[in-house]
Amino acid sequence: MKIILGSDERSPVVAHIATTLEMKGHEVRRLGTRAWGKAAVRVAETVAKKEADFGIVCCFTGTGVAMAANKVPGARAALCVDPQTAKGARKWNDANVLALSLRLLTTTLADEILEAWLSSKYSGTEGESLGVLKDLDRAR
Repeated sequence: MKIILGSDERSPVVAHIATTLEMKGHEVRRLGTRAWGKAAVRVAETVAKKEADFGIVCCFTGTGVAMAANKVPGARAALCVDPQTAKGARKWNDANVLALSLRLLTTTLADEILEAWLSSKYSGTEGESLGVLKDLDRAR
């Protein structure tokens, strides 16, 4: 799987995420450190253009990168602070960008969130709601 990773700061947990994904056999494209808005948009655009299967964006709270990524048509970013939210974001929201809070994240929690995210697939049950998002994307 191709995954693009962007963050507004270098941190051991971001490096751990990249290394973990690579060890699991994923192709990881790391963006250099940049402002959170620019990092999030770059990741989201890459995913929306289908140049990556998923994106991961990180900033101090995770909120800013989620907000910025969601401005890109075709991106569906979810701020996930636990494995259950990550699983639900994939299962019911067909999220394609994982937003993470560097303030809250440990390497152990990152591993659990990544496992939940990568092992979950869209259930196909939320077509009406996802249709609303697609309509909004087309209106942009």
